[in-house]
Amino acid sequence: MVKIGRNQPCPCGSGKKYKHCCLTAERVAQPQNAPVVPTLKTQIARLQHLAQRKEAAFWELGVFLFFSTASGDAWLLEITETDAVQVAQAGEAIDLLIEENAETIAINWSHTFNLHDKKFVLTSYASGAEEIQTAAPAQQIHAAIRRIRKRYDQALLDQVHLAPEAADQA
Repeated sequence: MVKIGRNQPCPCGSGKKYKHCCLTAERVAQPQNAPVVPTLKTQIARLQHLAQRKEAAFWELGVFLFFSTASGDAWLLEITETDAVQVAQAGEAIDLLIEENAETIAINWSHTFNLHDKKFVLTSYASGAEEIQTAAPAQQIHAAIRRIRKRYDQALLDQVHLAPEAADQA
């Protein structure tokens, strides 16, 4: 599971450091020794809520990036294999099939993403069609990818995905 660092931006989107925002409230609400572990599903629900309110937001959690735009679109990105899936469109939440437990997370990714000439480009797995998302925070995405690659060793990042034959057995 991913741990939020005290000095990282708070995942609630307030813009404050985690230690000055939700960490204090979570410590009060939970027993002293209970770890605070946000789940991917709760983060997606939060993102969908922000998209419904048409609030632009951006945050990272481990190898995942979350962003919503002022037009109500929201995306979940995974940086190790540049996978992407839309979680809200025009403020409406999109139902996703996500299987999450203590050991694995399985998501039906719909796109890959890339950054070309400071533009966020999506490529559909289904059709291979490319589209540029002009409202996406391309600079924030680029900076977050660089931070994550510095924070985690490449060998660890390579272990994020199961080999295809291991995934079939899981």
